[in-house]
Amino acid sequence: MKTGRKQWIGLAVLVLPVLLISVDLHVLSYALPFISASLAPSGSQLLWIIDIYPFMLAGLLLPMGTLGDRVGRRRLLMAGAAAFGAASAVAAFSPSADLLIVTRALLGVGGATLMPSTLSLIRNMFHDDGQRRIAISIWTGAFAGGAMLGPLMGGALLEHFWWGSVFLVNLPVMALLLILAPLLLPESRDPHPSRFDLLSAGLSLAAILPTIYGVQHIAQDGIGWLPVLAIATGLALGVVFVRRQRSTAEPMLDVRLFSSRAFTAAISTNTLGVFAMVGSSLFTTQYLQMVMGARPLIAGLYALPSAGMAMLAAGLAPVLVRRVRPGLVVCAGLLVGAGGFALLSQLDVTGQTGLLIAGIMLMAGGVTLVLTVSSDLIIATAPPERAGSVAGLSQVATEFGGALGISLLGSIGTAVYRGHLADSGAPESALDTLGGALEAARHLPEPAGITLAAAARGAFTHGQHYAMIAAAVGLSLMALLAPVMLRSVRRAGRPQPRPDRSGRHVMR
Repeated sequence: MKTGRKQWIGLAVLVLPVLLISVDLHVLSYALPFISASLAPSGSQLLWIIDIYPFMLAGLLLPMGTLGDRVGRRRLLMAGAAAFGAASAVAAFSPSADLLIVTRALLGVGGATLMPSTLSLIRNMFHDDGQRRIAISIWTGAFAGGAMLGPLMGGALLEHFWWGSVFLVNLPVMALLLILAPLLLPESRDPHPSRFDLLSAGLSLAAILPTIYGVQHIAQDGIGWLPVLAIATGLALGVVFVRRQRSTAEPMLDVRLFSSRAFTAAISTNTLGVFAMVGSSLFTTQYLQMVMGARPLIAGLYALPSAGMAMLAAGLAPVLVRRVRPGLVVCAGLLVGAGGFALLSQLDVTGQTGLLIAGIMLMAGGVTLVLTVSSDLIIATAPPERAGSVAGLSQVATEFGGALGISLLGSIGTAVYRGHLADSGAPESALDTLGGALEAARHLPEPAGITLAAAARGAFTHGQHYAMIAAAVGLSLMALLAPVMLRSVRRAGRPQPRPDRSGRHVMR
């Protein structure tokens, strides 16, 4: 059944929180120096200011998606928008680091209600396969575009305003959402909701939070007993969660979906795409500001071509899958993204602007193409009444991909950086980060300071080289697997439906 003008205008409303959350995930990094100067947080407090938002977001996505199926996705979306706006207002004027940590946690709770609600509402608003693919391509383009535009917005705001301005931009968007949602978005929920499984919700939270914590802190501090123990605990609780979902009559998450190779491939490519995109931003932002010496606003401007390429790729995806099998489209996107990472691996300390722009454009275009197709395949498997839980799972995969990208690619880059800088005889204080090395160099007399800064920039670009090569290899290997795992998915649509033992149709 074709949808009308009201649904397409409603889609524009749904894009607002997606764009905002994506921007919010990336804008804070530019404000951290100003927050440090204003609030004087300890090292531990600064880490929690950074980490608590993605921790809460990742841990609550699946329970909130399931809650939306039960109480109504529009209702949950509006409640999350109100909470997100209120927490943003308090965060902007936080007088202490502790209050900023609390408000960042509340922002994570609000964000966890918004993301699965938007995707599950799209599933229930657009019943025609072709229109749904276009809608999801717009949704994905907004998410990818926000990731690229976040640095630009952050740079522009911080050039003219205080650090709290990066939070205040959330308020008009959330207010507009609260006004328009009741007018343009239909309410949808599971007509026969099961009892909300508090134990499963607690297990999912207890599994995801320590795992994300461990992965991120290995990236920041190296391998230690505490993050390894956290990961082991999270994985063990994840096994308990999966066993409960298999045994209960009304699971929070239908784990039988993973018996479908196509569904598993879609989740895997989604995770790998975000892994590569987030991991690369860890290096490109530092390269622009600390190697090339660009101011925050100028560094943000470098993201504009890649944002345009991401939006173009998202719009191109539904056109391609009408003519080519989705497995081949995913393969092509992965190879294009790998080509972008190959170009980024060639950057050196001379600041090759053309190579940098070409690399991030190819990376953004290829990865966004993959994310658009895989997001549609994931949400297409969901029965309309369970769209929230599957949307939540999709976003959990996204969060894990980002955390793994920072951890694994960051660890590769850091290991190479430390090895090269140690060989140059640099002081111990310079071995942790490029920013720390440049700060140490400023306090040294010339020519020792100039020598240390040059050595640190060279070591960083060597680390970036190996991290980008690792990302390119990962995407290339997945490009070989994707057409095989997705071969049952038909051109211009969903896979061949086959009923499982319960009579439901699932992908094979």
